[in-house]
Amino acid sequence: MPAAGSAAGSGTAEWYRHFGTVDAPGSSPCYADWSLHVADDPGLIARIDEWPYNKRQPLLMLAAARFLGAQVSPYPEFRTFLDEHWDAVSRTVLSRATQTNEVGRCATLLPSLAAIAAAEGRPLALIEVGASAGLALFPDRYSYEYDDGSSVARLGPVPFGELPEPPVLRCRTAGPVPLPDSLPEVVWRAGIDLNPLDVRNPDDVAWLEALIWPEQEFRRERLRRAIAVAREDPPLLVAGDLNEQLPALAGQAPADAALVVFHSAVMGYLSADGRARFRTAMQALAQDRGCHWLSNEGETVIIQQDGSAVVPEMDPSRLRGNFLLLHNGGPVAITGPHGQSLDWL
Repeated sequence: MPAAGSAAGSGTAEWYRHFGTVDAPGSSPCYADWSLHVADDPGLIARIDEWPYNKRQPLLMLAAARFLGAQVSPYPEFRTFLDEHWDAVSRTVLSRATQTNEVGRCATLLPSLAAIAAAEGRPLALIEVGASAGLALFPDRYSYEYDDGSSVARLGPVPFGELPEPPVLRCRTAGPVPLPDSLPEVVWRAGIDLNPLDVRNPDDVAWLEALIWPEQEFRRERLRRAIAVAREDPPLLVAGDLNEQLPALAGQAPADAALVVFHSAVMGYLSADGRARFRTAMQALAQDRGCHWLSNEGETVIIQQDGSAVVPEMDPSRLRGNFLLLHNGGPVAITGPHGQSLDWL
């Protein structure tokens, strides 16, 4: 998704065109088709432009329609659905946010988390900013399959009691990925979100399912399994602004654990000032607590304050449509936005 500021005013059409040409192809032919038609539909763009800027993003509008019952169809049928349900679509857009809780991203974070636990010689305490329902806070409860093209490495939690069957997170790898031999121990987990979602609330669960792109039934199935895992021991989720809540929440983490703050596809929703404040907060936590920082963000949010890129020597095409994983500000991998690939640098 383009970062804030990239689709102001008449740029809304370009926002949808970008989503339809860069983000959606290969993941959802339906969303790619709908988005490109929306971009060329001045009447619909004019309606979308009546919403506040941060509510115009393609995935939010499309998910709201899906939440209300829009089916995979040619664009004319989708356009008719929007005409017939526009008031409800608007209410949903204005009351909801894109809070995709993509557990697949745990597969791209796991090697870094395990390396931190090994280097520290301690279990982990995790804080996710922009946590949604907190499903990414359970990397130690999921199963993994890493495929480098010649072999598949499998990792999973130690079976215990009658716990739900965990989702299996499959990830293609390239480069010298430091795959762990076992899952790291997590002794404390918490998250921050403007509007945390509750895995025990049917409406919140339905919204999480609506945020999954139409053709990706495998993501919907692993979401359901992850929700079952989280319901056994729901994480601590704090409502509020991440910059305001982070210091106090970090203070609750056990002192004998290695603290890791992480986020995926979150910084694009912050202003430039908000991102600068967050960097300052993370630097303070690193100095005061030895906190580790894992940032997993899209290509449009890795530009620094001076306008330079995080990895100036990298071919920009490698990042197109992907995320960049940073550990304490240093790039370590290019990742698939849904955790489907991990290309170690």
